[in-house]
Amino acid sequence: MVIPGWLLRHTVTIEAYLGDSAYGPQYAAPVAARAFVEEKIRTVRNQAGEEVTASTTVYLLPSQDCPPESRLTTPSGRVASVITSALHDGGGLPTPDHREVTLT
Repeated sequence: MVIPGWLLRHTVTIEAYLGDSAYGPQYAAPVAARAFVEEKIRTVRNQAGEEVTASTTVYLLPSQDCPPESRLTTPSGRVASVITSALHDGGGLPTPDHREVTLT
């Protein structure tokens, strides 16, 4: 079961992180995605295992790609960097499968 579409009330723009080059970080072309945006400050661990403060959590469809270090623009126009991106998949159980993304 996938997260119900009626919960995805917002639209965000995702520029997926592709890697670093001699000129700095490289990103894919911007993609609009349906989402639920929760502006709530909390502490999370980044890829290096360090505790950092996340200001926003975004819930996306499970098929939406949004790797850490990607750029994401919220409905308010704020551009933030992705700290974590986690897939929540119930493996066929009746749970709302989704991708949870935390932002700086």
